[in-house]
Amino acid sequence: MIAEAAHEVGLTDLTMKAVADRLGVSVPGLYHHIDGKRDLLRLAAEYSAGRIGLPTDQGQHWAVWLYEWAHYNRDAFMAQPELLKQFIEGAVGADRTAATYEQVLSTLVREGFSIPEALLAYATVSEFAVGAAVIAIRERRAASEGRPAMAEFHKVLAQNRPEDFPQLRAMVALLTTDPRDGFHDGLLMILRGICEARGEKWSTVRTKLRNAASAA
Repeated sequence: MIAEAAHEVGLTDLTMKAVADRLGVSVPGLYHHIDGKRDLLRLAAEYSAGRIGLPTDQGQHWAVWLYEWAHYNRDAFMAQPELLKQFIEGAVGADRTAATYEQVLSTLVREGFSIPEALLAYATVSEFAVGAAVIAIRERRAASEGRPAMAEFHKVLAQNRPEDFPQLRAMVALLTTDPRDGFHDGLLMILRGICEARGEKWSTVRTKLRNAASAA
């Protein structure tokens, strides 16, 4: 009940008083069950992590499943930045991740992966998704403080000679005219590498991924 109440309050605004009020108990009463806010954050993070749903296994191609998983993973951490912090600090225990590993490995083994191949593919995609979430959260906070990354790059370039940083200038010009989210393209690059390592025809897999992306 405490973990559920903490999850409902939200990790960002979590306080002992907020959870106690939601449960209808006193703060001293809450201390009978947990050691303090750090313990409360751990409970809330484990509960929240346990509620991150995996893509429904509908027999879709392994690349489509991993593509969907990456989006689930990134979006969950972007929605709850504090969950990401607790994840980094090791608050989410093996008892919460065991079922996830079992489902992921079962899905990929069914698709012809060995256990080491399945683990490597899952870890690579997951780490990319977590890294993308970190960058997105950082940029969102910087933008809210009036210092988005693009503005900061423009400032640096304006303070230097026109011939300085030619590659950076080209990058800034490209991202200014075409500010696309690189997550999709980066994810396709990873999946293409896995696909080619498995000897699968990328053009066929790419079509499946395009259809999945359009549906999403």
